[in-house]
Amino acid sequence: MSVPQSPDTEPAPKSALTGMRAFTHRDFRYFFATRVSGILATEMLVTTVGWQVYRLTASELNLGLIGLAQFAPFALLFLVSGVAADRLPRMRIILGCVSLQTICAAALLWGTWSGQIDFPIILAILVLFGVTRAFQAPAQMAIVPNLVPSHDLANAIAWSSSGFQMARIIGPTIAGLLIAFGAARGEDEFFVYILAVITFMLATILAALVRKPVQVVSSAPITVGNILAGFKFIASRQVIFGAIGLDLFAVLFGGAIALLPVYATEILNVGADGFGILRSAFTAGGFIGALYMTQMPVRRHAGVKLLLAVGTFGLGVTIFGLSEIFWLSLAALMVMGLADSVSVFVRQNLVQIITPDEMRGRVSAVTAVFIGASNELGEFESGVTAHWWGTVPAVVVGGVATMTVAASFAWLFPKLRQVDSLDPDDLIRKYRDPAVKD
Repeated sequence: MSVPQSPDTEPAPKSALTGMRAFTHRDFRYFFATRVSGILATEMLVTTVGWQVYRLTASELNLGLIGLAQFAPFALLFLVSGVAADRLPRMRIILGCVSLQTICAAALLWGTWSGQIDFPIILAILVLFGVTRAFQAPAQMAIVPNLVPSHDLANAIAWSSSGFQMARIIGPTIAGLLIAFGAARGEDEFFVYILAVITFMLATILAALVRKPVQVVSSAPITVGNILAGFKFIASRQVIFGAIGLDLFAVLFGGAIALLPVYATEILNVGADGFGILRSAFTAGGFIGALYMTQMPVRRHAGVKLLLAVGTFGLGVTIFGLSEIFWLSLAALMVMGLADSVSVFVRQNLVQIITPDEMRGRVSAVTAVFIGASNELGEFESGVTAHWWGTVPAVVVGGVATMTVAASFAWLFPKLRQVDSLDPDDLIRKYRDPAVKD
């Protein structure tokens, strides 16, 4: 009688193309489709909300508050959501979160259609949306190693990142086009919200098709120490702590994306159509980089490449902030996206490979609040500093700060700089055991 195999013991498929190996696994295919459709809907919704809020209030500060409304649930709930991702089926958490996101999109659609919508209502809906993302993020980050064997994990991470970036390209582009289409009819956001609801519904159906993956469920008693285990694990490993901290500050200071409505309307003068293209340029660069990683992943000098990628990201932010030329702004945004994709690939491999499965939810929750949610906090920081100093100085200062952080981390975290191979056996041997000093 054959013994069921977990993803970690499953033999490598012999006939699969090396760059497509992750897609030989059924559950990863449905998860990938769920992730792409969910991010596509999210990007359409968030892009449209930013445009709608600026149209209604003409306030850079309110653009920043959009990010804060989504960040606050991460900050308040990440300890609980991390424990949930380690003690409950991760795919069920994702299914429930996507279902609630569908309801949030429907609420924005109804409010826009009825005319009964204003900034406080939008903010309240975004808080609920942020709650769903707070629980979804650690489960979604931690589940990938449960869907594929370890020898296909790097490929799965690269494709998951590619799908994420692809959806982030398509989503803002579609939103920009539909906003322009609706604006000609006096209904700027209505058509985008319709499509967002439909796409969230598709993501819900696809999530339900993923079978229960193999998962090491934590059965340890729920104590303060257990809840904080993710912090302890990260703090005890300089490589993970440095990688997460590096991305945290880069995203925090480089949150120029939140100010794109201002650049599109007041600096570059390209309107709604140009806004959608600008919003997509960053993710176009990210998609190109992530797609390249599926075929030619980082194999050597991973730590140095991570630091260089973050420094390049900061340089792109600085150039974008100073530019008054549309094509130069697009090029800067694409460079930012390309650099970001390299950073994400290296960091996710380090975190997901080194962390044991029974702790991935809690570690991923910490990662989500410091990295994923810092996107929203970075948007808030950009909105506030733009309100205080002006849009261009805020973006330029953020870019210079990001480059400074990259240079500082190269000195503060020598072990991160010295990381070479991303081979799973090598990383686990060197960094998983707390008795081994990294």
